[in-house]
Amino acid sequence: MKFRHEYKYRINYFDYLILKRRIQLIMDVDPHASESGQYFIRSLYFDNIYDKALKEKLYGVNNREKFRIRIYNNDFSHINLEKKSKINSLCNKVSACLSREETEKILKGDIEWMIESGDKLVQEFYLKIKNNGLAPKVIVDYTREPYVFKAGNVRLTFDYNIKTGMYNHDIFDIDMATVPAMDSPILLEVKYDEFIPSVIKDALQLENRRSGAFSKYAACRMYG
Repeated sequence: MKFRHEYKYRINYFDYLILKRRIQLIMDVDPHASESGQYFIRSLYFDNIYDKALKEKLYGVNNREKFRIRIYNNDFSHINLEKKSKINSLCNKVSACLSREETEKILKGDIEWMIESGDKLVQEFYLKIKNNGLAPKVIVDYTREPYVFKAGNVRLTFDYNIKTGMYNHDIFDIDMATVPAMDSPILLEVKYDEFIPSVIKDALQLENRRSGAFSKYAACRMYG
């Protein structure tokens, strides 16, 4: 299992404008982005009846994991089941493809088919649902603006318009009523492998900005 460095910074709009101008001079827009340089992400997060993933995040537990189902740009032909693991500032993400039919079965509690899946992550998710009581908890929507840099395999993203579907867990409901999470901040995320090039490190320098523990999942759970 390969882990990457991951740091998050909560920034304001003025910071965003400054950093975006710098970054665009040295990094490439992620090829998966649209012509506008963005894409829309919707995630459905799972947790157990004791809110284990939420509490571990709030208490700063160093070794933790969480499961989510994610779609991009409301494209229901490509759905990902994802498990994100984190140890201190190191993170790892593994994913498996789900069909819409399979996803709808999971949301209805029809999961016995999962144990027969040829995908190990789907099987693990099944066991976590059965043994740990994982269940849908909250929808998280946001817009992502991604940039990449080959050296160091650096990925930088600006996430904004963070909203939650509150008590609606239907990931396919494109007309879902949503509300902004907290004050809907702009979140800068920086991920890289063994090193981050100095040209990027220098471009990211801002006064009084330090890596923080902001969690989109935790922020949205405040509403349900």
